[in-house]
Amino acid sequence: METKTMSFRDTIILAMSEEMRRDENVLLMGEDVGVFGGDFGTSVGMLEEFGPERVRDCPISEAAISGAAAGAAMTGLRPIVDMTFMDFSVIAMDAIVNQGAKANYMFGGGLKTPVTFRVASGSGIGSAAQHSQSLEAWLTHIPGIKVVAPGTVNDAKALLKSAIRDNNIVIFMEPKALYGKKEEVNLDPDFYIPLGKGEIKREGTDVTIVSYGRMLERVLKAAEEVAAEDISVEVVDPRTLIPLDKDLIINSVKKTGKVILVNDAYKTGGFIGEIASVITESEAFDYLDAPVLRLASEDVPVPYSHVLETAILPDVAKIKEAIYKQVRKR
Repeated sequence: METKTMSFRDTIILAMSEEMRRDENVLLMGEDVGVFGGDFGTSVGMLEEFGPERVRDCPISEAAISGAAAGAAMTGLRPIVDMTFMDFSVIAMDAIVNQGAKANYMFGGGLKTPVTFRVASGSGIGSAAQHSQSLEAWLTHIPGIKVVAPGTVNDAKALLKSAIRDNNIVIFMEPKALYGKKEEVNLDPDFYIPLGKGEIKREGTDVTIVSYGRMLERVLKAAEEVAAEDISVEVVDPRTLIPLDKDLIINSVKKTGKVILVNDAYKTGGFIGEIASVITESEAFDYLDAPVLRLASEDVPVPYSHVLETAILPDVAKIKEAIYKQVRKR
């Protein structure tokens, strides 16, 4: 297997380019995706390779971009939309929720809408209240939408390729704080991770932590540090939120008897609450030796101040504190 150390940013470019070379119906559209190479540099060089017909700079109107993408998909194309910040998806909600997500159902399976909406999610780079949100819970609520949330660079490549090939609306979350993160990446153009297939990122026996996206890195760090104290943490990465690999989570909780759920979205109404329900409504409930514990962002707009932004989010110290709380409930 050939691998290469690549950044999250460059891996996104590689995944899109591979799929555009494979299928001429795949195109990239959005604000600044062409000449500028993407607001986060995630399409640098693609205009030169694929031309302006397939790398389309669009006006500053997320409603128009998403509507055009849904319409293009219905006619046989496979648009990738660079939505830039996830916050801007709220402007595109009608095309995503009322048009794209409903069309296939309303036409008896005869009208596919294969659009991948790439959204830079979460905080961590000082983008303040209107450009730092993780809004996955809004979108996981709607049938007909798949939501993908990679937390590693290699997973991002394989999951994005699967998202582009999917015949549904797919929201592909890209933690903006991880764009510069570098890891070994599988360069095989036929390497895909099926949507709905999670992974155990670290084996353990004392407590399960379920996390995804940006927080996965912090969870793994906390698990590594408490291992020096003979605490064995199992880390479960769902990778996709819809469809969710429920069996993977349930079986891990049955194994350890304790669970912590970690993400960086607002805690109230957040998707980890849905994961908690999956656990408590399953046979895993009978194996629990402690209540389900959630760690998430405080329910406040994300501050611009770095000190305050850091304070509202789970960090390694807070995750370790939660681990100690769970494992000492014997």
